[in-house]
Amino acid sequence: MPLYVLDGLDGSGKTTQTGLVCQRLEEQGRRVMSISFPDYQEESSALVRMYLSGGFGPDPDQVNAYAASSFYAVDRYAAYTRHWRTFYQSGGTVIATRYVSSNAIHQMGKLPREEWDDFLAWLSDFEYGKLGLPRPDGVIFLDMPRKAADRQLLLRYGGDEGKRDIHERDAAYMARCQEAASYAARAEGWQVVPCGDAHGPFPLEQITNAVLRLIG
Repeated sequence: MPLYVLDGLDGSGKTTQTGLVCQRLEEQGRRVMSISFPDYQEESSALVRMYLSGGFGPDPDQVNAYAASSFYAVDRYAAYTRHWRTFYQSGGTVIATRYVSSNAIHQMGKLPREEWDDFLAWLSDFEYGKLGLPRPDGVIFLDMPRKAADRQLLLRYGGDEGKRDIHERDAAYMARCQEAASYAARAEGWQVVPCGDAHGPFPLEQITNAVLRLIG
């Protein structure tokens, strides 16, 4: 029952890499399912959508780390119980775009640094313990330099800055997310895959190959 997570900050190429990795695994004859969070097509993501669109305020810090994390966690619980638990428990390989790790990346930075270890412990207990979500066999963090990621986001939205959510348009918030992600990667033992440098993103195949080596 392998479960691997591809995570990273906005613009790091998570969705693209999930598709490429699943394609390569299927070519190897493996049964593969890709999942992605938030699950925007489901009612379970309603609070996430309200939050990201500014329904609770235009500043991400207006919703505390624990409340916002619960929005995302409930969406994951609904998706697991309704859509992928049977496949996973039958031995299929699941590749997730974002997972529990995303709460560490996007919410932990709202807290003082001295509270980060407590938050990680709470997050693990809440989502894996209380909600019963399966623990991943590995979390692979796609580390894209911020400038390259911002260029990718502009391409995604056709140059329309107004399409960014409250996370993406807050540069200071994104900087805190980068710091929180680096801390969580060390504390939680995530595998880090460099995805670019000062010149821009690395070739897609290079990143895919690096991810596949970690999955095995």
